[in-house]
This record gives sequence, structure tokens and C-alpha cells, in this order.
Amino acid sequence: MELSLEKILWFLVFIDSISTNFIVWFFPKWYEKKFNKMSKYFPATKGWSTWYLILVLWIGYALFRI
Repeated sequence: MELSLEKILWFLVFIDSISTNFIVWFFPKWYEKKFNKMSKYFPATKGWSTWYLILVLWIGYALFRI
């Protein structure tokens, strides 16, 4: 398997989306406590984090087909 820049970037974004979903589903209070000011502008909601994961998986599927 050849590693290209697109695959490496996708993998980093995939790790970010997995960690975002993990935090939102299991530790939302920790996020609000730890990142108080940032949570006002970027609230941790289950909807956008799930949608983010779906979009990342869709892009990964498209990269796999190329």
C-alpha cells in the first residue's frame, strides 16, 4: 500500500473525527469544563460530530475507490 499525502491527511482527520465523537458521546461535561471559552463558540453536540464522522468516512470511501 502506497502512502500518499491525501491518505495521510485523511487518516489524521479520521482520528480527529473519532476522538470528537468519543468526547461528545462519553465526556461532554469534561469538554465544557476543560475548554470553557471554546465550548461557547464550538459546542459539543452529537449531531454535528456524527455528521462529521459520516462525511469523513464518505471521503475515505471515495479515496479508496480512486
